[in-house]
Amino acid sequence: VQLVESGGGSVQVGGSLTVSCVASGDTIGRYCMGWLRQIPDREREGVAGIDNDGELSYHDSVKGRYTISKDNAKNTVYLQMNSLEPEDTGMYYCTATFYTTRVFQWDEYTYWGQGTQVTVS
Repeated sequence: VQLVESGGGSVQVGGSLTVSCVASGDTIGRYCMGWLRQIPDREREGVAGIDNDGELSYHDSVKGRYTISKDNAKNTVYLQMNSLEPEDTGMYYCTATFYTTRVFQWDEYTYWGQGTQVTVS
C-alpha cells in the first residue's frame, strides 16, 4: 500500500487542522492505521490509531483534541486536530501495518507516507 498525506500547514495556537492520508495499491480495511509524528529532538511518537477491529486509540497528549477517522469508500484516513499547541509542531506521518497491538509504537508500522508538516505558533 502507498500512503500520501496532505493538509499540513501553519496554524495559530488554539486553531484546528485536518490532515488526510490517501491510500493506493490496497484497501485500508486490511490494515491497522496510525498517525505518528516526529517532533524535533524527540523520538517519533504515535498519536492516534485504528486497530484491526476498528477500535480508536489516542495518546494521552492529544486525547480530547485529536480525532482519527477513516472513509473506506475513499480509502482515506483523517486526523482532525483541535486546540493545537506549539508542542504539536512536527512532521505527521500516516502509517499502516497488517496487525499490531501496539498502535503507538512507531516501529510496528511497515508502510509510511512521506509526511506532512504541522506548525503551530
